[in-house]
Amino acid sequence: MCSAAVLGGGCGGNLAPRTTQGATRRHVLESFSVTTQHPLLILASNSPRRRQLLALADWMFNVIVADVDESTRANESPTEYVLRLAETKARAISAHPDQIILAADTTVVDGNDILGKPQDNVEAFAMLTRLRGHTHQVYTGVALLRLSDGLLLKELSVTDVPMRDYSDDEIHAYVQTGDPLDKAGAYAIQHPRFKPVASMSGCYAGVMGMPMCHVVRMLRKMDVPPHTDVPVKCQTLLEYQCPVSRAILNGTM
Repeated sequence: MCSAAVLGGGCGGNLAPRTTQGATRRHVLESFSVTTQHPLLILASNSPRRRQLLALADWMFNVIVADVDESTRANESPTEYVLRLAETKARAISAHPDQIILAADTTVVDGNDILGKPQDNVEAFAMLTRLRGHTHQVYTGVALLRLSDGLLLKELSVTDVPMRDYSDDEIHAYVQTGDPLDKAGAYAIQHPRFKPVASMSGCYAGVMGMPMCHVVRMLRKMDVPPHTDVPVKCQTLLEYQCPVSRAILNGTM
């Protein structure tokens, strides 16, 4: 069972909609058995950042990953896209009937374009050049599926992300690290050297791929409260004073 993870990953993207070819595949990424009783939660993601953020609530969970087709559909909005993929990932997981599946999907949106992961360094450079010096949006859809009765909850986190006016040399140096290649938008907001974002006024954890206040709110509806003060721990970890956590938890945002 997993209650902590190594921080990594972040937002990333490419100039075209994301695609993953092939049939759905499922595999267990982590399952640290310390008790004969299975944990209540299954996280349907192989993202280290999502594992660490979820662990902030002190819930015990296992990780099972389903590879799904991430192609966009014709005339699909960013909201429809991330919520559909989050639900698809949740429903692709087989688990014990008493368990709850948590899945998420994050994408970068610039203008009318949904941006996925860059295919190579050239595309990563083009993406970062496109995003610098102005504000785009990061959409994260979250799905929670209770297997015992089929109850499905879905929520959306949308955050404005203003990028600083970084130089071409900074882009080249960052691309050479290899970090952008598995990120929607070709960047990780939390990267310690590149630091692409000028300022923030929304959900930092949502940009990283797991908006924890939304997750807490959803799990409370399933009578699964956190065991600790998640907003405080989240802000401490991210070194960020969140202006929206209270409104999200109170259901006013």
